Amino acid sequence: MKKSLWLSVIFGSLLVTAACGGEEMNSIDPDAEDPADAEEETNEANDGDEATNNEASGDGEELEIFSWWTGAGEEAGLLAIIDLFEEQNPDVEVVNAAVAGGAGTNAQAVLASRMQGNDPPGTFQIHGGAALNTGWVEAGRMEPITDIYEEEEWMDKFPEDLIDMVTTDDDIYSVPVNIHRSNVVFYNAGIFEEHGLEAPTTFDEFYEVADELEEAGVTPLALGDRESWTSLHLLETVMLGVLGPEGYNDLWTGDLAFDSPEFEEVIDEFDRMLDYINDDHAARNWQDAAQMVAEGDAAMNIMGDWAAGYFATDLGLEPNEDFGWAATPDTEGMFMVVTDNFGLPSGVENPETVKDFLRFLGSVEAQDTFNPLKGSIPARVDADPEEYNEYGQSTIEDFQDAVLTPSLAHNSAAPAGFVSQADQAVNVFVSSRDKEQVIQALQQAQDDNIE
Repeated sequence: MKKSLWLSVIFGSLLVTAACGGEEMNSIDPDAEDPADAEEETNEANDGDEATNNEASGDGEELEIFSWWTGAGEEAGLLAIIDLFEEQNPDVEVVNAAVAGGAGTNAQAVLASRMQGNDPPGTFQIHGGAALNTGWVEAGRMEPITDIYEEEEWMDKFPEDLIDMVTTDDDIYSVPVNIHRSNVVFYNAGIFEEHGLEAPTTFDEFYEVADELEEAGVTPLALGDRESWTSLHLLETVMLGVLGPEGYNDLWTGDLAFDSPEFEEVIDEFDRMLDYINDDHAARNWQDAAQMVAEGDAAMNIMGDWAAGYFATDLGLEPNEDFGWAATPDTEGMFMVVTDNFGLPSGVENPETVKDFLRFLGSVEAQDTFNPLKGSIPARVDADPEEYNEYGQSTIEDFQDAVLTPSLAHNSAAPAGFVSQADQAVNVFVSSRDKEQVIQALQQAQDDNIE
């Protein structure tokens, strides 16, 4: 496929699916009519920022870092590593080009437009796996950075499976800055203690706990799917719990069909879990749902552990005192990976400065500065666990021996086209509860996108 056509495919897919791509969300801006409006507003803001930065930096060099980290613990982590990098590199002025709004949709739309227009940022946030490999790498818009890994002797400093997620045709294309676990049940510790409940580890235990909570007048499960990726996120954890890692991964190779009896069981469990969610789920985003748990308006929330960063950094809650956690039902010993990465786009004006920043991101110091604030754990295997709170230390330990799987909702497991169709199908199902319809839609998505 020609590169120009690939770019058109990527651009169209990202406009629809970017919300699935990240945990780093803000509420959708009701005043933004479309992504083009968001791009225009963002460019105007960046023009002002660049003018300020040019004036401030004098003859210094600028490095533009593009992301959608604008809320929760993510912004605090981003600003901390920017400060540290500028301290170590006083001749470089970092331009923080983070774009807010639309659950990452606005940012991805702006990025796609800039990449199409041969105006890439210095480096940009991307999830490892399909989002990187079947997106910008396959489109020929990223430069390999294998040389950095070799120079820094990183091949044994990152997990082999993680390096594989950012490798295409034996070349490495990005630096993982963190590891998130997406299959986590967070719960209000006070509510569970008050009702004498233990964290559920199986589907049967989940339903037993949910029934007890419902009888006591407590909303069992908080969901905020105003941004539809959260419903797909919930479903992917059910997929993993029912199918196990092998069956789950078979969906992305076509070895297991979505219209199979095995996947029908997935939808049965997902449908039953939806019986326990809050009535106003469609009016809330993920932070709203997490806050319901924090404030005692709901007992549980199934979310990636960026929620742990939100609890600890933004709300000031203490792990194992104010909130607890467990692997989602029937996924003990499994770790669904979401990893934020940065790479080297083709055609940047200052590739050596970008490479310096990538070397910095891959350092223990940078990872141990960023991740405790973000709620994630370091991608490096030799980082210092003592820099992390009780949740982080627990997750670092779990990661060592867990079976790793890629996330569907966050663009690591499947091509963007599949994620787009799945996101729409699942969003419809949450309202319609039509099992046959969602299975047919997901099977069609597999037929269309997975060879």
